[in-house]
Amino acid sequence: MTYKEARVYLDEVSKYGSVLGLDTIRGLLRELGHPQDDLKFIHIAGTNGKGSVLAYTSTILSEAGYRTGRYVSPTVVSYLERIQIDGKWIPEDEFAELVEEVKKAIARMEARGEASPTVFEAETAVAFLYFRKRRCDLVVLETGLGGLLDATNIVKNTELAVFASISRDHMGFLGESLEEIAVNKAGIIKPGCTVVTSLQKPEVMAVLGGKARELKCGMEVVYPREAVMIEENWDGQRFSYREWENIRISLAGRFQIENAVTVLGVIRALRNRGYEISRRAVEEGFAKTTWPGRLTCVARDPLVLVDGAHNEEAALRLRESLVRYFPSRRMLFIMGVFRDKEYDKIAEIMGPLADKIYTVELPDQGRTLGADELKQALLPYCVGVVEEASGIEEAVREACASARKDDIVLAFGSLSYLGRVMELAEDMGEKL
Repeated sequence: MTYKEARVYLDEVSKYGSVLGLDTIRGLLRELGHPQDDLKFIHIAGTNGKGSVLAYTSTILSEAGYRTGRYVSPTVVSYLERIQIDGKWIPEDEFAELVEEVKKAIARMEARGEASPTVFEAETAVAFLYFRKRRCDLVVLETGLGGLLDATNIVKNTELAVFASISRDHMGFLGESLEEIAVNKAGIIKPGCTVVTSLQKPEVMAVLGGKARELKCGMEVVYPREAVMIEENWDGQRFSYREWENIRISLAGRFQIENAVTVLGVIRALRNRGYEISRRAVEEGFAKTTWPGRLTCVARDPLVLVDGAHNEEAALRLRESLVRYFPSRRMLFIMGVFRDKEYDKIAEIMGPLADKIYTVELPDQGRTLGADELKQALLPYCVGVVEEASGIEEAVREACASARKDDIVLAFGSLSYLGRVMELAEDMGEKL
């Protein structure tokens, strides 16, 4: 099987859609010899920030000398980005080889009349096989949707259950209240692991604390408000937190301080569990961490930024950063969202900042909100012009061409189209 054939096969598997539950992934991994049981995990759940927490944590662990796997979704730059070891993507030939192994396992399941795995379950199995094959010391694992019934929750050997900021998202799938959502995400807590979280809303803390006590888990709580900002701009920031002085991170946005402080709690918890992680590894890991799509600069003339903000809390954080970093500067937005997101609230938060907004449809035609529908949602809030673009390319071209010297071009609303925006902006920046 070639890499192209592997991708075609997984596209075919995707027809089964998304199904919450562990029975099918359990059957698939049984066919593959339970690769996840030979690995140790740092399992991360949350609504906003879990990707950044994963990036910081895995980079620090690699700097500390641990062979570290990372499994993330969705990706921005490349499909292969979702499976990495020490920051390097899985090679195409190995990916194809492991997909073929998974394909044969699925065929055996189907021959017995068992349910067919979803594409996410198949990809998760590929990741576990790869990490076992390469003998990873630790795997930093991001949940796909929720926690309790997410395919990644099939793992048993959880060292840490880590929680980034939990807020309302995916209502209907995870629960209608913040408490119900927290219960779902708390499902990743396993007996004897250590729970790590930044201080959350009281109802969330009650859920996490109760689950930790029930399963006899230690708990490490960090307090981002105690962090002292030393320096900040859109190109990076420095802060201190308790004994950690003058820590530099390369990611922008005040919310990244909360993510970084959460990771300092991760480091403390790992040290308490016997892992050796030097201060140098922490400092170097923070400084070297990159994470596309999180207020990321992709071109400088004009200044083009991309951010995956796709819910109310993320939009509030993005707005705070824009106001802080770019006061009084003209802003041109490109916005695309999924239909099942809180797009009205995002429109209300972000619309007033923009001098012009180009609305686009996302590559996933089954989930995207139409560009015209998004335009109508924005009109009550945008003081500038809202224009429906015929496509992502037109939106990027028009925004970059019309941007003046000090203007900001920002694409946001979903990670799913930002990779294309990045390609186009880089190319157009060279031509302008």
